[in-house]
Amino acid sequence: MGLGIMPAKIRIVNHLKIETKTERMADLKQLMDNEVLMAFASYATIILTKMMFMSSATAFQRLTNKIFANPEDCASFGKGENAKKFLRTDEKVERVRRAHLNDLENIVPFLGIGLLYSLSGPDLSTALMHFRIFVGARIYHTIAYLTPLPQPNRGLAFFVGYGVTFSMAYRLLKSGLQAAKE
Repeated sequence: MGLGIMPAKIRIVNHLKIETKTERMADLKQLMDNEVLMAFASYATIILTKMMFMSSATAFQRLTNKIFANPEDCASFGKGENAKKFLRTDEKVERVRRAHLNDLENIVPFLGIGLLYSLSGPDLSTALMHFRIFVGARIYHTIAYLTPLPQPNRGLAFFVGYGVTFSMAYRLLKSGLQAAKE
């Protein structure tokens, strides 16, 4: 029987097993029942929303101060030489932009490692501690960057978040190595 004429609710998996739509839904329900994964999804949503806010904050600073990085962005404020005065850098814009870049450098690894960590079966309370500390550190880092608070505020917030991601990676690798020994 060709795949083109098979019923929509059945598919062949690895050419050996037929999986029904109900079985696939059961697998999804198992994932949804994973409390650690659901907690990770919640904290990942919070931190991604914060990161999205940073791109909006950069755009707001650029528009408010009429400071742009690209010539085409200046066109609505003037033509020729008049438009070129809006093509410059500004410390306020750059500060927000650097905070956003720092988010990208730290949140992306947290998302990848955190997802794998969540699927590795960690203790819920330990996982929650990791997620909460990371999110708190990143929010505090942004506040310290944009206010700006004196150092070592921003540096400490960075290293706390970095340490959390490293801790999850270590635990993930450790559990993988232990499983390989068994």
